[in-house]
Amino acid sequence: MQAFAACSKVPISPVCSGNYRAKAALPCKALAVKEALPLKAVLLSTGSTARSVLLRPCKGCIPTHMQSGPSKRNGRSPLPLVRAQAADGEAAKPVVPSDGTVLPYVGIACLGAILFGYHLGVVNGALEYLAKDLGIATNTVLQGWVVSSTLAGATIGSFTGGALADQFGCTRTFQFDSIPLIIGAMLSATANSVHAMIAGRFLVGLGIGISSALVPLYISEISPTEIRGALGSVNQLFICVGILIALVAGLPLAGNPIWWRTMFWAAVVPAFLLGFGMLFAPESPRWLFKQGKVAETQIAIKKLWGDKKLDSTMTSLRAGGSETAGEDAGWGDLFSSRYQKVVTIGAALFLFQQFAGINAVVYYSTSVFRTAGITSDVAASALVGAANVFGTMVASSLMDKQGRKKLLITSFLGMSFSMLLLSLGLSWPSLAAYSGTLAVLGTVSYILAFSLGAGPVPALLLPEIFPSKIRAKAVSLSLGVHWVTNFMIGLYFLSAVTKFGVSRVYQGFAAVCLVAAIYISQNVVETKGKSLEEIEMELSPAA
Repeated sequence: MQAFAACSKVPISPVCSGNYRAKAALPCKALAVKEALPLKAVLLSTGSTARSVLLRPCKGCIPTHMQSGPSKRNGRSPLPLVRAQAADGEAAKPVVPSDGTVLPYVGIACLGAILFGYHLGVVNGALEYLAKDLGIATNTVLQGWVVSSTLAGATIGSFTGGALADQFGCTRTFQFDSIPLIIGAMLSATANSVHAMIAGRFLVGLGIGISSALVPLYISEISPTEIRGALGSVNQLFICVGILIALVAGLPLAGNPIWWRTMFWAAVVPAFLLGFGMLFAPESPRWLFKQGKVAETQIAIKKLWGDKKLDSTMTSLRAGGSETAGEDAGWGDLFSSRYQKVVTIGAALFLFQQFAGINAVVYYSTSVFRTAGITSDVAASALVGAANVFGTMVASSLMDKQGRKKLLITSFLGMSFSMLLLSLGLSWPSLAAYSGTLAVLGTVSYILAFSLGAGPVPALLLPEIFPSKIRAKAVSLSLGVHWVTNFMIGLYFLSAVTKFGVSRVYQGFAAVCLVAAIYISQNVVETKGKSLEEIEMELSPAA
């Protein structure tokens, strides 16, 4: 639980008493504020429940020498906030920056994100050529199975990834995951029949489904609090990079029709590196602690965050020990009254993400750009991909400054406006002369808005808001919702366009985006700057 209070109103006993339970209301100057600091952070606790406390000093308690001089900014006196977290009887400690090595392991995990994007994008350029080679050029049903078998495998994989991570840990599950990714890519590359191709695509779908849940889970659990948002959004960035790589890989197809086999062979390399790299990557300290492996937990903490973070991290893990102790939660526990709210929020974020129309915009982007005179499908796809990558990079830089919630709301509002712009450009006769320009502006602005929040934030936010006991399974459930919704929209989108028209469908997407912004403003909590244990205690207090 987080507390905010004016220091003169905080009921607290003198620091020297060693007992932090409330006894009397004292002004903050009684807290023996050090002369070098404008305030002292003090831990409030009730019973054995640790709390993260933010104290703001009253003006009278700031030493005189600190009030003089250029201490005012924007016409206001700076009243700084200090966060402290400790157990009963322990003095609060300042936040210590991490000095370990986490980036290489985030990079290894993001090979799974690259493969996610690559396998989703590679078939788009290769389908026409592999269909001719496999004798299904005129059979659209079998071509549809080549595409949809990946989605089917991904749906199954997303539901199983969490259970595997709970049982074996993230690094071991990544190693397991590399097996279907390698075998599936090899089957696809060497396929001489449509059945072999479908089997290969199903296996890679299984692999990317597991990694879609595993990558954000692992990154969130090994990232330092102060940069967790930036590192978490890298997942979405590398998905976009994977899609772009698939686009570039398809360029030689026009001159070499059997190049599609090389495109599938290329996916074997990052899959092998993912499995091999995880042999050297540290396991999540939080998973190790849940397993009772305290010595291994300390080794992982030192490796990831440095020696200076060891004591504070172990204290934080022990403070949440009652929550993480015992067996992992079962699937049925996700829907208990204790966890129902956060699980519903997680599923809702991915429902809104998919029903906001991202797949529809990407699907129609080539035809939209043709109306504006951009006849090259490659150029159109490259423009969409570049906008997605650029927006995600901006989001990564803002994630730990502006916060997840603000980016989500801004993103969905921007997407709603862009959808209305697209709808107007396609339906208003008075704007017919500008329809091409409006359509391109609407498409690019929609992609930018999506990549600022709705794209990267859900996969980052979910591992943050889910308690450690249900985190892996709850992330898997939410990603399962993502894949099922993705499949359903792909199945019925064209039918909806045929019945209602593109403009009306886009208006429906705009309405969904507006509802999403309202829902997020009322239900989603801000998680920037908080450790996973702090968030857990705030959202899921002990029963």
